[in-house]
Amino acid sequence: MQARLEMRLRRPGIVSGSLVAAALTAALIGVFFCGWRVAGLPFVPFDTFDRLTRVLPGRLIALGIGIMVSVIRALRLGPTSAIAKTAEQAMAIAIVLVAGVVGGVVLFLILRATRGRHGRLLGVTLGVALGIPAMLISLHASGTATVGPAAGAIWVLGAFLAWGAILGRAEQRLLEFSMPQRAAADTAVERIDRRRFLVKLGGLTAVVTVAGGVVGELAETRRRHAVKMALGESMRWSATNRLPNADAPIQPAPGTRPEFTPLERHYRIDINTIPPKVDLQNWRLQVTGLVESPLTFTLPELQRYDPLHQFVTLSCISNPVGGDLIGTTRWTGLSLQGLLPDLRLKPAATHLKIRSADKFFEVVSLDVIKADPRIMLTYSWDGVPLTREHGFPLRIYIPDVHGMKQPKWIESIEAIDHSEPGYWVQRGWSDVAQIHATSVIDTVAVDMNVIGADRRKRVPIGGIAHAGARGISRVEVRVDRGPWEQAELRTPLSPLTWVVWKYDWPFQPGDHTFTVRCYEGNGSPQIATPSPAAPNGATGLHSKSMML
Repeated sequence: MQARLEMRLRRPGIVSGSLVAAALTAALIGVFFCGWRVAGLPFVPFDTFDRLTRVLPGRLIALGIGIMVSVIRALRLGPTSAIAKTAEQAMAIAIVLVAGVVGGVVLFLILRATRGRHGRLLGVTLGVALGIPAMLISLHASGTATVGPAAGAIWVLGAFLAWGAILGRAEQRLLEFSMPQRAAADTAVERIDRRRFLVKLGGLTAVVTVAGGVVGELAETRRRHAVKMALGESMRWSATNRLPNADAPIQPAPGTRPEFTPLERHYRIDINTIPPKVDLQNWRLQVTGLVESPLTFTLPELQRYDPLHQFVTLSCISNPVGGDLIGTTRWTGLSLQGLLPDLRLKPAATHLKIRSADKFFEVVSLDVIKADPRIMLTYSWDGVPLTREHGFPLRIYIPDVHGMKQPKWIESIEAIDHSEPGYWVQRGWSDVAQIHATSVIDTVAVDMNVIGADRRKRVPIGGIAHAGARGISRVEVRVDRGPWEQAELRTPLSPLTWVVWKYDWPFQPGDHTFTVRCYEGNGSPQIATPSPAAPNGATGLHSKSMML
């Protein structure tokens, strides 16, 4: 009885088994990362996460997006789109890590119940159980792989089988430390204790994990440098040209966001942990459906059409009031209206279904296209080719609607005879997705005060107002519960961009709350009633409170 009790006390617990599984799963992720960056093999965590986002209920995805944006803003973690993408990638890695740990704990319990028999065999069985779903994802819908499906599938399944075999043997070895000696000869064999085993295993897997990450990042750095060199250090339009409103009399208040958003700071929101990689040499815009005959266009062929240059402000429907998921730059492409005659559409065609390389899609009415030459297929931003993150080689711009209805990485256009809900509309978001009028306080420039004509100290307050293609006619600012005072408006870059506003407030020390509101071009007021971003876009007035 005493011997049995001592045996149970010495028997490794679930914590030890989970530590072994966590260490080996982390090493597996490191190996996957290295293979992805160096050889273009599938990276299972990102592929799995992307697959989950496409099959989970739309309301759940919307809830997750809302919580993520709220947390990022509340904690002031940085640019929302960049932090959100990092968080998505971290969650993707965590999902695979947790799956590996759970599987490892189950394996450990089975091995403990069977007194450590058949460790490798049971481990390989676990590798098959987790590897086959991952293999199927990489075979049919990998967004990370650049190798062929067969090579990717073999890599994924092989890595999981090796992981399972090593995990089974490691947990079996862990259990052997608590087993009774079976022969006298066993006492002559030097055996390390359980703690030393865990430390050695942890050190080895840490080396593999870190090495995989470092080698992968070095490979990615070289790739980015090669891409940069291939573009010939192309000069951006904004580097050598003045903005069209450079001579406008109203200047932004100090601290107002850049009127023209640098490409590095333009937000990026999409359904992918990493952007799709499109090979321009093989890329063709496929035109199918209700056309006289299927067509294809290369990017140079599209660029032969008369170029259309437009300054555009684009915003995300997930942007909260006062959020940073909005940006302005110069778009270059061709008017979709001008392309229509060459598509040779059949009379029954009423809509164009536009699909992306990441399976995102949206449907646009031909009546809308025929009525608005500003709808464009875009291939350049700020005078340089679209980056991979922002839709290379082709994306669409549709005035007055949020980015959720504007596909990037376009690969096909299908002419159809009906309307149908787009990707996000199917998941519960607005079918209209029209941009709401919004105004934002960017700065209360206390340290940049000016002296007004009345010799009073005035503090510049400024920000932006935007109402899509409908324009802004007036912006007003209120301090505490005082009257609404009219702000000055800077001439916008174009009718499609935000308007920069400024108000010089007569300074008064104390605690103050500043609130802003705007009016559309036709005089319609901004919606003051607060509402969340989902499903129609956020509304409400933006305020800043501070002690002066």
